Amino acid sequence: MCELLGMSANVPTDIVFSFTGLMQRGGGSGPHRDGWGVGFYEGRGLRLFQDPQASIDSEVARLLTRYPIKSEVVIGHVRQANVGTVCLANTHPFSRELWGRNWCFAHNGQLSDFTPLGSFYRPVGDTDSEAAFCDLLNRVRAAFAEPVAWGRLLPVLVEAASHYRRHGVFNCLLSDGDWLFTCCTSKLAWITRRAPFGPACLRDVDVSVDFGSETTPDDVVTVIATEALTSNERWQCYQPGEWRLWQRGECLATGQL
Repeated sequence: MCELLGMSANVPTDIVFSFTGLMQRGGGSGPHRDGWGVGFYEGRGLRLFQDPQASIDSEVARLLTRYPIKSEVVIGHVRQANVGTVCLANTHPFSRELWGRNWCFAHNGQLSDFTPLGSFYRPVGDTDSEAAFCDLLNRVRAAFAEPVAWGRLLPVLVEAASHYRRHGVFNCLLSDGDWLFTCCTSKLAWITRRAPFGPACLRDVDVSVDFGSETTPDDVVTVIATEALTSNERWQCYQPGEWRLWQRGECLATGQL
């Protein structure tokens, strides 16, 4: 299985602390040695870093621990390959353009006997994850020719996630840069940090931070991960089949598949 990392914040925020913990799981404290990637939204732009090398050994990953890119939406992933070869084309997160926006997607799990619908979006690599992403975008494009608000879009995303769940494990992060859709069929956790902020200690490496000195009283930052990244904070676990849509650090909608 792979590991996911997501962030939704109401102000541009760097994810150096959380990514430092995640990268340890890519061949250090965890077995996920088959590539990693992180996508940072900057307005409508998407700054995407990917490497098929294990994150624990990657110079690009080390760069990101020293380079505090600030974003309101982040999607990250470390891979343990089960479908598809280890190569750049199969490295999450994947991205495509729809409605003049960059959509970004990462998946944890495995889908079997899955046949994508539509032909406009096609996989570049050979993973079931990218096939599901292309299928999902084909469904959205078929339902709406023009951009729609998240309230109208949400039923299409939930219906697609329900379909993928019938084919296996489907934990995912999806964004168009404005909102962050998260879905859990086996394992996913979240934490929302807001004032009063305090210290946090990573589980996978001896690193800590005092968020009180890094934030303002109005900041709201939600982090989503496959498993809790810190040892001294209370993370909330998703229930199997639970989905949540986040925007600016707050949960706008939630439900069950």
